[in-house]
Amino acid sequence: MLLHAGKMRVPEPQEEGAMKFAFVVHNEHYAARMMQLLQATGIDYFTRWDQAIGKGHGTDPHLGRGGFPSTNSVLMIAFQEEAPLETLIKAITKANAEIKRPDDRIRLFQLPLERIV
Repeated sequence: MLLHAGKMRVPEPQEEGAMKFAFVVHNEHYAARMMQLLQATGIDYFTRWDQAIGKGHGTDPHLGRGGFPSTNSVLMIAFQEEAPLETLIKAITKANAEIKRPDDRIRLFQLPLERIV
């Protein structure tokens, strides 16, 4: 629900082909591999944050220090069309099949994107 002019309202359902947002989180060890995936899928638009720290559900922490020295990178990608996103999801799924440790797999979080200004 959204708060609009002091009243709660339910957002409208998304139209087919609506814009999407993806956050891709991966161990920094796989940064070069992730850049290769983006290039192979024709995606040359993204924002990247390196040295992100945190812990996912059922995964090891990535804190950049102490017993958990690794960190993550986070990519934010806005998709105006569904096809490139689906291509990226397939590429990540294939890459994850080659990553031995489940904790190290690349994660993609997809959200609706209402507007780009």
